[in-house]
Amino acid sequence: MGKNKFLNKPFVDYIAIAFGAAILSLGIGVFLIDARVVPGGASGLAMAIYYLTGNKIPVGMLVWVINIPLYIWGVKELGKRFGVRTFFGFTLNAFFIDFFRGDIPGLGFIRLQDTQTVQNLLKQDFLFLIIISGVLIGIGLGIIFKFNGTTAGSDIVAAIFQKKYGWKPGQAMMIVDLLVILFATFVIEMKNLSPDKPAVLLMLYAFFLLFISTRIVDVIIDGFDYARIAYIISDKHNEIGDVIMNDLSRGATAIKSRGLYRDVEREVIFTIITRREVGKLVEKVKQIDPTAFVVINNVHEVLGEGFRRRI
Repeated sequence: MGKNKFLNKPFVDYIAIAFGAAILSLGIGVFLIDARVVPGGASGLAMAIYYLTGNKIPVGMLVWVINIPLYIWGVKELGKRFGVRTFFGFTLNAFFIDFFRGDIPGLGFIRLQDTQTVQNLLKQDFLFLIIISGVLIGIGLGIIFKFNGTTAGSDIVAAIFQKKYGWKPGQAMMIVDLLVILFATFVIEMKNLSPDKPAVLLMLYAFFLLFISTRIVDVIIDGFDYARIAYIISDKHNEIGDVIMNDLSRGATAIKSRGLYRDVEREVIFTIITRREVGKLVEKVKQIDPTAFVVINNVHEVLGEGFRRRI
């Protein structure tokens, strides 16, 4: 009992947020900055300013400086929602970016971006480098979000726009990321920072990066679709229920309902099955009642006998 209580304390969340921030910073600091591919948000804006100023100010420091006024704005407009965890998240993200790149005084020997593996990817397998960075960013953000943290930046802008103007968070974040990527593209083109790759091509890589990272975030937060929920409407609901319980060894629930078209009362069968059992269920239902109406949807989390719990 004492151990469970110990594990539920907030410091576990902070450890997870720190771990997520480190992974996120690897994707940005080690793989993207020298590739000139901008991820959007505060990190992307920091990279654009880094390029614009001739690489004089470390990206991590710029990330932190950009996030401070956004954080203050968020706390003012939204209250404690953007509290300690947000400050902790974007501060560690900024720190780890400069740490991994060797931009912190006394740690210049680290410079992971100069390792042979990263350099080979940068020169010979650019697409794979972008995929790796997208996966790292997605995993890092997913862990941070899953443990109730944020990295500030466009998250705060999206939340404020939702409150003030009714914008959907995803819409606001997409617009912010688009503007940041376009600004970075302009800077890269103006300063001719990537003579071997057109700035527009790098912009397309940036959009591809966003797609990968957002999909990974969804997987980390929701998990893979490992189960299915089925609703079955049939006059032979008793026979179908018996098959589900006896042949598939799954539980089933009958929900009383009334069809509006024919004004007929009947029971809807509700059950949870694994992905592998979908085909078998559909086959059994069609054998019993070819006219049965079956609806199957994805399920991300199931708590109960016969299913493992998502972590």
